[in-house]
Amino acid sequence: MFNKLSASLAALFLTGCSLVLTGCSLATPIADSTPPPINAAAVPNAVPRPDPLLAAGNRSPYTVNGETYDILPSVAGYREEGIASWYGLKFHSKKTSNGEVFNVYAPTAAHKTLPIPSYVRVTNLSNGRQMTLRVNDRGPFHPDRIIDLSYGAAIKLGFADKGTTRVRVEAIDVEGVDDRRQSEGSYRFLQLGAFGDRAAALELMAHAEKVVDAPLLISPVDASQGTLYRLRAGPFESEQDLRQAQAILIRSGLTSGQPLP
Repeated sequence: MFNKLSASLAALFLTGCSLVLTGCSLATPIADSTPPPINAAAVPNAVPRPDPLLAAGNRSPYTVNGETYDILPSVAGYREEGIASWYGLKFHSKKTSNGEVFNVYAPTAAHKTLPIPSYVRVTNLSNGRQMTLRVNDRGPFHPDRIIDLSYGAAIKLGFADKGTTRVRVEAIDVEGVDDRRQSEGSYRFLQLGAFGDRAAALELMAHAEKVVDAPLLISPVDASQGTLYRLRAGPFESEQDLRQAQAILIRSGLTSGQPLP
């Protein structure tokens, strides 16, 4: 699974290097540096799932370097071509805009206006390579660039040695309507996972029932790669209740906790 693989990659990186990292996760400055190389086959694609849109990383409008940006209300129909860049060691292990930890080898990206989290299919127009990425950060705040990718993604797409390339970015719409933010800022459901095989969702459900005192439901979602069966806990009366259930599930190893900052 993606979480185990990305964790393994991070462990490999951390045991192979001893570096002091500084900076923030908003942009790719000149002072950024190249991570140790990795085989493109070791970089996984992100697995799209209808994560709820939380307040973290979605403040709109926001201003950086004198420029004001408005977050798009939805990923639906988003498609753009332009220049992609990558960011590396300066931001490894630092928090992204939604509070997740940046891993230079994970299939993630930064975008100025797409909702966080969201999923995109990125195509390197110079060689035709494609991959699916999870947008969990803001940037790149450079007038000539439309998306900033992890170093691992740049390796997989074949432009890490160049620094930038021209790409096509297409949003993958897997958002569930009832996962949107509520007016009072609380959330109804906690996403445990989404699977192409319903049996896998049922298996996780059986384990979750033993550790969390909340309703569990499986619902199909139409995605670009076919039907995904998502497992959620809820509805919860408050965000506090949701966070408590999430903490229990994380301790039990049943969810990565990515839907919450």
